[in-house]
Amino acid sequence: MIEDYMKKHLRAVQLKELEIMKAIHQVCEKNDIDYWLDGGTILGAVRHGGFIPWDDDIDIAMRKEDIPRFVEVAKRDLPDWLYLQTPEEDPSRLPMIKIRDKNSFLVESSDDFSQSYPKGLFVDIFPLEPYPNVSKKFCKRVVKGYNRSNAILTASHYYSWRSVAELFYFGAKRAWFRLNWQIACAFSKKDTFFSNTLETNGYGIIHRRTDIFPTSTITFEGETFRAPANPDAYLKNIYGDYMKLPPEDKRHGHAVFFMSELD
Repeated sequence: MIEDYMKKHLRAVQLKELEIMKAIHQVCEKNDIDYWLDGGTILGAVRHGGFIPWDDDIDIAMRKEDIPRFVEVAKRDLPDWLYLQTPEEDPSRLPMIKIRDKNSFLVESSDDFSQSYPKGLFVDIFPLEPYPNVSKKFCKRVVKGYNRSNAILTASHYYSWRSVAELFYFGAKRAWFRLNWQIACAFSKKDTFFSNTLETNGYGIIHRRTDIFPTSTITFEGETFRAPANPDAYLKNIYGDYMKLPPEDKRHGHAVFFMSELD
């Protein structure tokens, strides 16, 4: 069965992703570009000393303003066995980057097989940016509302009266939430909070700058990588009681299928 196969080969997948992460770290160190472990990866580092045992990906974050320079130097400095996937080559068009291994294979539920981009194992790089000084309640309502509407609008659709209705309804909602956000950004200072770009913040998370910067270091799978300044506060913002393990039926990765090696 596929599930048995994936359980058997999960560790090989994790170790391949660790090699990708080490290559990214070397590029960032060489070119003085800041980054930090993010999401389930920083959670795994704190709670498990490495990967969450059932996890199958690595997430890191980077200042949005540093992304163009990272792309420039990554094209030059990444080893040949890695592929830099930017939003221009990603049919989802999300403003995030993937660094993919060329000699592996991974299928996610969102993959588009009509597109020719490489589908190897990857590390996600999420852009983060300054946020307006707004309440957590406002941030969650507006940012989550925008992302829910945007997800429906960008999903694959069959032509029907329902899809036309959704286009207008969720298009109006997305525009409304974006307008709210633009007004907040225009009339509030941006000196206290920092988080994912509007398009990549599906949970409406907001961090204090001082919880991220200056970045620190942490051990992940025996390697030293960069981490938020206050991993405890950072993780509580995302997960709440992050040391509590999820129910067993929720302990699974993101991939539908993967292969750590193609030959």
